Amino acid sequence: MKFYKNLYIGDTINNPDKIKRKLKKYAKLTNVYVIVYVEKDKRLEIFHSVMLQQYFYKENPPYVIGIAGSQEEANEIICRIAKESVQKTGEADLVAYLFSV
Repeated sequence: MKFYKNLYIGDTINNPDKIKRKLKKYAKLTNVYVIVYVEKDKRLEIFHSVMLQQYFYKENPPYVIGIAGSQEEANEIICRIAKESVQKTGEADLVAYLFSV
């Protein structure tokens, strides 16, 4: 599993390094959501961390952009990324913004 160099962390995430270690081991984390880059579709998606237990993700590790404590918080992180993108580039192309920084 790969993590974005400037990983976005939600306000309710207390110990991001511990959560990253657990995510790498595919541990079951009940109140953790991840924002991942889906290379095939070139977009961002929000998954509950338990989804990463599926065999597909063990064979195809996701690229994690952000970690949140709830679905709502993950949505807020996506909004924050969109605002940053528009401020810096003038466009709402999140993927282009994230990978140009």
